[in-house]
Amino acid sequence: MTTATSSRTTVADISDEAVQRYRHEGFAHVSGVITAEQAARFHAAALGLASRMASLHQGPIFTQLVNAWREDAILSQLTLDPAIGAIAERLAGVRLRLWHDQVLIKQPHNQAPTEFHQDQPYWPHANSTQPISAWIALCDVPVERGCMTFIPGSHTRTELPMQNLSDHASLFTICPDLTWAPRVTVPLKAGDCTFHHGRTAHMATANMTDDPRVAHVVIYVDATTIYTGRRHVVTNPLDLQAGGPLAGELFPEVHSMRA
Repeated sequence: MTTATSSRTTVADISDEAVQRYRHEGFAHVSGVITAEQAARFHAAALGLASRMASLHQGPIFTQLVNAWREDAILSQLTLDPAIGAIAERLAGVRLRLWHDQVLIKQPHNQAPTEFHQDQPYWPHANSTQPISAWIALCDVPVERGCMTFIPGSHTRTELPMQNLSDHASLFTICPDLTWAPRVTVPLKAGDCTFHHGRTAHMATANMTDDPRVAHVVIYVDATTIYTGRRHVVTNPLDLQAGGPLAGELFPEVHSMRA
């Protein structure tokens, strides 16, 4: 999508055309949001965290370490990286805040794809129209290792209820029209990133290789997001009032990461 003039792609490299394409299709591929050397450092930190932190998701699809930035000082640097947040705001076109991060590891030969789903229906949010996730590859992610596939334009389907990411038929039973929609698969090199809207339907293939697929996902939502009170692993332990803003030190605004 961009050609970086330095070792990392920054918001200055994101063209107006790229922004419009993201807003039309609901996803964007940005090469080199971190360097290969940085990716290797974060890769080691993610595997280290996986050895001492319980996975939220139980089953073969992936290991899911939520709010890794609160558990590991090295991964916190990636989650709060202001350059990545700035790209997310440029694409989304609104002020953003952090919702949460997560390390997603597909173990070798896991034989379980992550089936097509939208993210936003899982979240206890209102007043968030431009949620965006930065899915950062911490190792090379070819198709065989579990890269992402997107359905362009599916972020406009804002009315759909929660889907089951372990059921290949779930999304298409809820929304049969998407069965016939084109799909775009995006393999990534270490340090590359895909940004996708919280309503963009996406899936990841099973990991058929001998090495784990390690990704770090930074999830942003509109700075004006309201907490609905619905239960969620991130908000359950917090004393948040339904109908109030999603705010506080756990949900910093992107502009504060640049301070």
